[in-house]
Amino acid sequence: MIKIGDKVKFLDDVGGGIVKGFTGKNMANVENEDGFEIPYPVSMLINVDDPEFTGTKKNRVEAKDDQVMKQVQEELPQGRISEGKDSPDFYFCFVPSDPKNPLAGDIELFFVNDSNFSLLIRYAHYKNETYTTFFYGIIPSNSKKLLESIGQNDLGELPDYIFQVIYFRDNENEFRMPFYQKIRITPVKFYKEKSYQANRFFDREAIMIKVTENIMQSELDKLSEDDFRKVFRNKEVKSEKKQIPVIKTPEIIEVDLHINELIDNSSGLSNKEMLDIQIDKVEREMRSATGSRAKRIVFIHGVGQGVLKQEIAKLLKSKFSKYSYHDASFKEYGYGATMVILRKG
Repeated sequence: MIKIGDKVKFLDDVGGGIVKGFTGKNMANVENEDGFEIPYPVSMLINVDDPEFTGTKKNRVEAKDDQVMKQVQEELPQGRISEGKDSPDFYFCFVPSDPKNPLAGDIELFFVNDSNFSLLIRYAHYKNETYTTFFYGIIPSNSKKLLESIGQNDLGELPDYIFQVIYFRDNENEFRMPFYQKIRITPVKFYKEKSYQANRFFDREAIMIKVTENIMQSELDKLSEDDFRKVFRNKEVKSEKKQIPVIKTPEIIEVDLHINELIDNSSGLSNKEMLDIQIDKVEREMRSATGSRAKRIVFIHGVGQGVLKQEIAKLLKSKFSKYSYHDASFKEYGYGATMVILRKG
């Protein structure tokens, strides 16, 4: 039995560390030699202080170690291969259970491996300066993996989604380093019908976000010094001809009032404090918009209990009474937005 404080060894990998805690019954948090905590299945750990590992029983454990390694290698999932498909195409997808009304039910989050590469990935949330791992493992070629599901109540507190990905094929002559991508999606995207796209991976429309390594950086790494000189010489010539762009005010301004879009960390704030921040944002955006050439401004507040919507109405009546307002288009924003008419036409 493994407990907090035990020194352990990984059965399926080199190294080990000290058990610092547990996530559920089957996952242990192991601090390695570099001081990082790694979630690891309890079944894949050996307590190095246990009699099964020391003394006369050590050979038995080493034999078990070899057996597990062989089993892990044999159980690596095998995906199908599509002829001529050589590009690394991966997608993070939000798939509503009810395609006619996406916010009526749960939304499933998938990772799609649309390539002939096998993937080793880690999927985590980043929130309040903390990384929380939700999945790590192999995703076979040309397959998809359900990562988790979220509901409408989760949309106001979405984390940053983090991916670490290694893609590879057997018997190739290139050894790739893992790449990292952070994805931030705003709640308003889920309210817009045009966010959902028809696709060949699901029988429903979905929000599709491409997960890709920094191709520009990869290409820069391959450039020689002469290539760099050519690139920057061309850039200097183009910059001389570049004209100052004319900044146009959009006809419709959209303001997302979900609290995680306004501040980095809302922990410790009361509901009243968060509401004050949101209403202050509404007032500032209204003053800015009335001085611009925008015709409409939309405040996206979500459905919730309707408190924020009521406070917005009070503010508009008291300080901006010359402007009319109404519920924004259901097709574009669902039930959770208020549109203010700044100018007709």
